Amino acid sequence: MDENLEIVPERRKRIDIAKLKKTGAVVLPSIFTIANMAFGFFSILSASEGEYVRASWFLIVSYVMDMMDGRVARLVHGESSFGVEIDSLSDWISFGIAPAYLIYKFVLKDYGFWGYPVAFLYVLCGALRLARYNVSSHFGGSSKDYFQGLPIPAAAGILVSFVLAYSMIEGESGMRGIKIVMDRMSFVYGVVPFIMIALALLMVSSAPYAAFKGDMFKFNSIKGILFVTAVLSMIVAFPQDALFVFFSVYALSGVLAGLYGAFRKFFSGKEAAR
Repeated sequence: MDENLEIVPERRKRIDIAKLKKTGAVVLPSIFTIANMAFGFFSILSASEGEYVRASWFLIVSYVMDMMDGRVARLVHGESSFGVEIDSLSDWISFGIAPAYLIYKFVLKDYGFWGYPVAFLYVLCGALRLARYNVSSHFGGSSKDYFQGLPIPAAAGILVSFVLAYSMIEGESGMRGIKIVMDRMSFVYGVVPFIMIALALLMVSSAPYAAFKGDMFKFNSIKGILFVTAVLSMIVAFPQDALFVFFSVYALSGVLAGLYGAFRKFFSGKEAAR
């Protein structure tokens, strides 16, 4: 009888330690998620004060926090439904609301009333994109190789890097730029409303975008190492312009992949009909 009484507290102690470890595994990645949300909020405050470059760099830090929370969650096995939901809320603030407000203050306000629906369309489609991703994640329908529709961080990346690149034209940055990109920044400024609409529609589209987290692309392979090295070298040499180019190419890659898939399906159907 006495031995059983000794075993019960010991078992409870082990259960309590296991619960503590599980709680810590969930809380740790959430710290990075909340930091992501915080820097997104700081970006909104900076944009409201007319500090557009600072607002953009806050969102770049949000990117770092967003990348860290997922990796930390997988490292400590802290994936949870709570983590998925809070991560989406943070992404909506940092990559949905914050960049839309930044671009409104930076460009769209000059269009008067029409700047309102353009900015809201981006925010709305970002929310729909995240909601669809969450549903797929909960029911196991998401792919490790591809995203369905343009991920909201990539859409925001184009807008944020545009502000940073354009700031060099206005003399707000002492960094070097890529001449071919800089020469076209004035044109990009003029078509920003159409870019916002296109990004919004791409987020809710079915265009396939590489996820860079499955077996298709491994960062520890030779190709992966060369790719990462090339990207980092470009970012170090030309931070603002390189980010704009990379995010833009990524956005176009889904469109081209979607068109290729549609044409392939069309011609395969015609061959089958014969």
